[in-house]
Amino acid sequence: MRGISDTLTIGERVAWYRRRRGLSQDVLAGLVGRTTDWLSKAENNRIELDRLSVIQTLAGALGVTVGDLLGEPTLVNWGTDTGRHALPDLRAVLMDYRTLTPLFTAGRQEGEPIGLVELHRDISASMDGYQAARYAWVADRLPELLASALAATHAHHGAERDEAQRLLALAYQATAQVLGKVGEAELAWMAADRGLGAAQQSGDLAVTGSLLRSVMHCLTSTGRFDAALNLLEDAEMLLRPTESESSGEQVAVYGALHLAGAMAAARAGNRNAVRDILGRADQAAQRLGADSNELWTAFGPTNVAIHTVATAGELGDHQIAADLGQRVDTSGLPVERQVRHHLEIARALAARNRGDEALEILLQAESIAPEQIRHHTMSRELVLRWIRNSRARPGSNLTALAHRLHVVD
Repeated sequence: MRGISDTLTIGERVAWYRRRRGLSQDVLAGLVGRTTDWLSKAENNRIELDRLSVIQTLAGALGVTVGDLLGEPTLVNWGTDTGRHALPDLRAVLMDYRTLTPLFTAGRQEGEPIGLVELHRDISASMDGYQAARYAWVADRLPELLASALAATHAHHGAERDEAQRLLALAYQATAQVLGKVGEAELAWMAADRGLGAAQQSGDLAVTGSLLRSVMHCLTSTGRFDAALNLLEDAEMLLRPTESESSGEQVAVYGALHLAGAMAAARAGNRNAVRDILGRADQAAQRLGADSNELWTAFGPTNVAIHTVATAGELGDHQIAADLGQRVDTSGLPVERQVRHHLEIARALAARNRGDEALEILLQAESIAPEQIRHHTMSRELVLRWIRNSRARPGSNLTALAHRLHVVD
């Protein structure tokens, strides 16, 4: 956590930082263009702070980051999947000065660099692990994987070096994805930036687009919605598929990039942009004709439907999200996508005062991917709000879930 208890709701964090800044409710309400009554209700959990655009405005007025108010956990649980130093080791690799310039030897210090076939296998396993929501398992393996990929770029030449750069880009993408999931936004940005550089050196347009998607996720998660949409506009000309020459990978990456852009537009409150961007994503999905997992995008018609639900939730259209969400069959998608959709449905149902149904869906999601539920802000905020607003003693299922998520002492 970032210095205060992780058993606070977003509203309670707003109140904590407001007091630390010496601001009255009247002053902060004025800074964010709201009434004092609205702010008081938000701080006391009588109004849901579930839109990232509102949270970003409050964070800006308080001089803190979005992550500070979301209270994202930054620790990967120790267990059979991970050692005690997964994130510190990953941070050390990302901040190793030898990775910044070819003047120094990067990567392995002893022995021969790993072969490209083996490197591809290990990176595929890490990307598969991410899609299975096994964040601790992936985080524990990424430091050595990055070091190996960096060594490969120094050991090979010509076409093989291009392939090594391509694999290094994907290793950085896996790193950015995992770091983003566990609340390490700054490190995720660093990994995405490094990965984009490697992708450009590889000359692979689809992988370059895939890393642009990672950059867009970093921008959106830190509240830089306009920058994310500007990136989408720039990438549109670069990645737009041609009628006959574009590969399935490029079409899938183009579509997935637009799904990320639709989320940025929704969080910026731009309904027209959401409609337009989702329309372009749907065209790409129809061109593919079926769900696919090209370059681990999980892109296709079902993922477009998932994002239609997610953007409706971000825009506050909870009835639409609840009704449509329960009609989408996600069983053919990776676990990470399935559980993320469960979270959207739970949020929508909770907003419609259908808390028992929402809790049941959340528990189902936890049984599928416990790490994803523990680390996602949406699940943690829902459980905290249910605990805070319960008029009677919370039920045993809710209490047990709150303890597993470490949101109660």
